[in-house]
Amino acid sequence: MGIKDTKAKEFLADNRRFADLCNYFLYDGEIVIKPEDLVEQDTTELLSVMGDGEEELQVQKWRDLIKRVVIKNTSACRYVVIGVENQTDIHYAMPVRNMIYDAINYGKQIKETAKRHRSSKDLRRSGEFLSGFSKEDKLIPVITLALYWGAEPWDAPRSIHEMFSDIDVNLRQYISDYRLNLIAPCEITDFGKFRTSLGAVLEMIKYSKDERRMNQIITSRAIYKNLEKEAVTAIIMFTGMEIRTDEEEETMDVCKAWVDHRQAGVAEGESKTEKKIILNMSKNGFSVEQIAAATEIDVEEVREIVENKSL
Repeated sequence: MGIKDTKAKEFLADNRRFADLCNYFLYDGEIVIKPEDLVEQDTTELLSVMGDGEEELQVQKWRDLIKRVVIKNTSACRYVVIGVENQTDIHYAMPVRNMIYDAINYGKQIKETAKRHRSSKDLRRSGEFLSGFSKEDKLIPVITLALYWGAEPWDAPRSIHEMFSDIDVNLRQYISDYRLNLIAPCEITDFGKFRTSLGAVLEMIKYSKDERRMNQIITSRAIYKNLEKEAVTAIIMFTGMEIRTDEEEETMDVCKAWVDHRQAGVAEGESKTEKKIILNMSKNGFSVEQIAAATEIDVEEVREIVENKSL
């Protein structure tokens, strides 16, 4: 796992941000899933299946994040398993990958149910014995979200059907599809639907190639005046933004750091321009004293630039 993948996983493992992502995608930003409603699950997805010759085969996958959720938006509590797969790069087989994760989880639920029935010996019908699953048993729904941490548009397939070269019209209705639940920063139009710093990170990723827009956002929104350190680190990681951080501070004024960075860049640019003028004058035969008089720069500083001959 690369450093960006690790950072994405660590950042989203926080229940506040995980719930925020789920609420944004599943409930259009409404606070339905709360951090305290999340229960960590084992990210190892292991399923044993019977192969040829009745030999048991094992299929094992490792998810990025998976949590059991208690949804209390109605009179009854409902349980859902939500997994998040982080993608720092575009993945052209993502629908198949996520479909396998979900299928393994459902298969694991059936095996665990069958194990409970064998222990209690409460199955009565032949069909129940065959499947290990009774008519009254129910599966817990599994939802997998794919969070893309890049600024470029996602140009990969978003469903199994999109991955076929051609599908006969008569056959299409019989071929099961699997749709990718994708969150891509460039497709988000309202970052106000996020309630945590996750929104700020994704917003900066979206505009990471547009410095003018980044400057407008950072200098006008209150959240960037006091942003938690983990979010700042994530922004630097995924956008390449060059700002200094203070290791001892838990929050940071990104606005001030950004303005300081831009001013330093302007000063550096002006310094390079001065050096270029000095070197050009020297190349054209002007003495150090003449250059110093013309540019109003100290003689010793001019001499050092001329002798080093570098910008």
